[in-house]
Amino acid sequence: MTSVDKHSINRLMGLRKASFLFNCVLFFVFVSILGGCDHGPEIIKISGSKMGTSYHVTIVADQPAPTDLAKQIEQTLDRIDQSMSTYKADSEISQFNQLNVGEFLVVSDDFDQVLRIARDVWQESGGVFDPTVGPLVDIWGFGPAFTGDVLPSDSAIQTILAGIGFDAVIRTVNNQQVTLSKSRPLHLDLSAVAKGYSVDLVADLLEMNALPDYLVEVGGETRVSGLNPEGQPWRLAIESPSPGKLVAQVLNLQAGAVATSGDYRNYFERDGVRYSHTIDPRTGRPTTHSVASVTVVADTCAEADAWATALTVMGQEQAIVLANELEIAVYIIARKDKAYVASFSETFSPLLSTLELREVE
Repeated sequence: MTSVDKHSINRLMGLRKASFLFNCVLFFVFVSILGGCDHGPEIIKISGSKMGTSYHVTIVADQPAPTDLAKQIEQTLDRIDQSMSTYKADSEISQFNQLNVGEFLVVSDDFDQVLRIARDVWQESGGVFDPTVGPLVDIWGFGPAFTGDVLPSDSAIQTILAGIGFDAVIRTVNNQQVTLSKSRPLHLDLSAVAKGYSVDLVADLLEMNALPDYLVEVGGETRVSGLNPEGQPWRLAIESPSPGKLVAQVLNLQAGAVATSGDYRNYFERDGVRYSHTIDPRTGRPTTHSVASVTVVADTCAEADAWATALTVMGQEQAIVLANELEIAVYIIARKDKAYVASFSETFSPLLSTLELREVE
């Protein structure tokens, strides 16, 4: 064998060795990629009790979440509770309720935002949504003090009606500070917006931390984004008012907020008449229509929360008409004889393709 032949053989062997090493590297990289895909995202679940109810947060995290995320969520909910709880004597809303006519209170941005949402819904609903209705709720026995289901007199109702009204809450902006005052000695209760607003704040917190796949629920009011741990849209149940039946419909969503208001849990009966905790501020009396529950789907949970309450007060026909006019996605379950029937607005119709259709019993 000549020296040229030996050189050729050595070169060939070197090429084969390099090719072998290159293929090994490719195989290692391919296996590493497969291994990374098998790992999947981290599923984070955070829950607790705040604002007189429970909360649950589920996050599908493709990247590490802040180590103090649970603490951040707690602090966010604490902030809203301290601002808008009527059960805390030093909360902002309690301080406002203690004001005399003509006195002023500087309020936080959170309080102002909730108040502005409440005012918008109050105006667009024609006053049907009214956060000053609390004294009427109390006199009908649905407040903190038990009244023994005693029906209030007509004169007592009329006296309270004369004093309520969201128009008496006066908002003033001075040197970038928002102050509130009242023209009548009334009390505010923003619970029909504050809970949904707290859901929005937690959702915003997650998005600021680059966590776009989540479900946030506080006391039943919910907002979702992205996909669930199975890589599918989030599945949200619309509760059935029928005893023993848990779910009326299942809604699949990748974005949006859902809130439900119903009268089938908190009520009393007297002499064969059913009195709901839902008070109509136009009459000062519990609603008497057939609506059992109203579910609203909106971009924010604060809006969904407030509109679910407003449309519940209105009744089925008026609620559907207004929802169509304002393009609100609403699903209503009403009593008919001894059964329940469902109706929905035009804006809700596109969501029907994502519903698991069930018979409303």
